[in-house]
Amino acid sequence: MSPSNGTGTERDEGQFVFSLGTYKLLAFSIGTIGAFGFCNNALVLVLFCRFRRLRTPTNLLLVNISLSDLLVSLIGINFTFASCVKGGWIWSPATCVWDGFSNSLFGIVSIMTLAALAYERYIRVVHAQVVDFPWAWRAIAHIWLYSLAWTGAPLLGWNRYTLEIHQLGCSLDWASKDPNDASFILFFLLACFFVPVGVMIYCYGNILYTVQMLRSIQDLQTVQIIKILRYEKKVAVMFLLMISCFLVCWTPYAVVSMMEAFGRNSMVSPTLAIIPSFFAKSSTAYNPLIYVFMSRKFRHCLLQLLCSRLSWLQRSLKERPLAPAQRPIRPIVVSSTCGSRDRPKKRVTFSSSSIVFIITSDDFRHLDVTSKSGSSSEVNVIQVRPL
Repeated sequence: MSPSNGTGTERDEGQFVFSLGTYKLLAFSIGTIGAFGFCNNALVLVLFCRFRRLRTPTNLLLVNISLSDLLVSLIGINFTFASCVKGGWIWSPATCVWDGFSNSLFGIVSIMTLAALAYERYIRVVHAQVVDFPWAWRAIAHIWLYSLAWTGAPLLGWNRYTLEIHQLGCSLDWASKDPNDASFILFFLLACFFVPVGVMIYCYGNILYTVQMLRSIQDLQTVQIIKILRYEKKVAVMFLLMISCFLVCWTPYAVVSMMEAFGRNSMVSPTLAIIPSFFAKSSTAYNPLIYVFMSRKFRHCLLQLLCSRLSWLQRSLKERPLAPAQRPIRPIVVSSTCGSRDRPKKRVTFSSSSIVFIITSDDFRHLDVTSKSGSSSEVNVIQVRPL
């Protein structure tokens, strides 16, 4: 099917694949997905750039997913949205190739990054190895090169990008029965869908097994080990939820694509093809919501970003010097005499915002920090704020 069919001309209602009301509903759906995907992923990128404590190797992989989803919202959804408004594909064949290439590229980047996150959790929990920034940057570079290799092959003649059966977007030529095209579809599905899904299943299966084994060892049930296991389990559950949602969104599209590639030509209708396609694009909007609701660091940084004025006020109150007249110091620990009368005595006191060490040379002299009169004893006051 040529992508130039109907381009630049108004068509009769009988030439539309769907009814006019369906096109309006599809335009509203894809527009909502694009708006939420852009806002949510842009917010993640802003948080990562604004707050230094979020800049970890693991979060760098999360940012890579957000970047690919943001690009889908900016590039991959706009052409489909305009086509829904106009009732069919209105762009040139070159734009069709770009639309299919970009959507495939960013989709592969997302699923391969999820596989890299699963592997990062695996080596961290099972093998007790912590990844660093060079490892994360190398993983991201390999992911993009791997994705470019598979999405660039159709540009060189191994399959092609063409208009999909619903005529609202472009993708690989799934319906071609040519052996050359069919071989690419087979290897493409294996390398870009089934292999990363297999990596995720293997990694998380080993993670769950290792956590259960550690919990069964009674000698390791210290407070620190329990906290570490609880944290690792929470992070693993967050990534598992991301992967599950991604697979729920993309598996129907993969199934329909395989039906179109290896089944009869009449097996897939435009209605059956458009629903999984839009469902797959919706995956760009939910990942940031998972970060915010399940990651405490992301949640705190978001609250600090939204309530910057309140955070500034809290920081100013925390950094305000201790006012002795308003906040009396209550000594709770007094050092004992150690044989020498000249040895200074230490008093450790606590206020609402800091710890105060008071060193005096008198053994049992009452200390009044609110008094402004001179004293014969030498008093040194050291105020230490907790981190």
